[in-house]
Amino acid sequence: MNDIHHSGKACATERPQGLGAIAARVLQIEGEALMALAQALPEDFDAAADAILACKGRVILSGMGKSGHVARKIAATLASTGTPSFFVHPAEASHGDLGMITPQDVALVISNSGETPELGDLLDYCLRFSVPVIGISREADSTLMRAARWRLLLPPHEEACALGMAPTTSTTLTLGLGDALAIAVMEARAFRPEQYQSFHPGGKLGARLATVRQIMHGTEALPLVDLDTPMAQAILVMSARGFGITGVIDARGRLAGVISDGDLRRNIEGLMSRTAGQVATRSPVIIAADAHAAEAVALMNSRKIGALFVVTPDGRPEGIIRLHDCLRAGVA
Repeated sequence: MNDIHHSGKACATERPQGLGAIAARVLQIEGEALMALAQALPEDFDAAADAILACKGRVILSGMGKSGHVARKIAATLASTGTPSFFVHPAEASHGDLGMITPQDVALVISNSGETPELGDLLDYCLRFSVPVIGISREADSTLMRAARWRLLLPPHEEACALGMAPTTSTTLTLGLGDALAIAVMEARAFRPEQYQSFHPGGKLGARLATVRQIMHGTEALPLVDLDTPMAQAILVMSARGFGITGVIDARGRLAGVISDGDLRRNIEGLMSRTAGQVATRSPVIIAADAHAAEAVALMNSRKIGALFVVTPDGRPEGIIRLHDCLRAGVA
């Protein structure tokens, strides 16, 4: 035992030098490979995207090891952007999970070498039951690519690992190609923000994409008075509802104006001798129920107001949304 250990002191570990340079080299190698892929997409890319668009079932992702991790991520991206998709582990597929795959599906199978043994049963099943296969590999003349109907061939590349063994550039290329495929399909579907939000109801993203309708208080809570309502009564309605604002409607039920705390202060002199129509601010700031809640927040911030009436296309109030409601829901 050496003197350092014998003395009870921590053994000093010598740090490799130039760690930043190593990181830069890795990123440069992977970045150049991605640029090469962008400049020369696989010949079957469009056909593979069309196959996914035409798929009546689900897109089944599979791969082993690091390819499997990438396949899981691609499946998640497809599913969240409007394409039903899930991952099937190739080893589990051989023990019953092949029953998850139907002839209505499309299989997207990943193997850098194209010779991953665990994929054999899955590929054989797809061929026997006419499940079309999209293959991603760097080897054109491989078992996977021979079994695939559409071949997404990765460009020649070197792994960023100094030993040339750890999957690095290959996984980056595969992930990038999967993202490109998912987004191409998403845009071809004209996938809308409100559809995206329906798959992401939780967290910050879900809140940002929430609509006014999802957050607003409905018609039963609205503080509304007629144009000729005496201000004494209007103030009672305003206080009872607790929004700090009252809507004033015309004979057709359309929003003609609003009365806020500011309006009360500006008209304090002779206030009780006036009607709601005389005190209200006409042509108030409004918003539609289908607008994003983030738009309501921006509007309230820009106008320095705390609440907005939500109106129908013909001007009838159908809700009210407060800045406080939006912030509590996580919209900012």
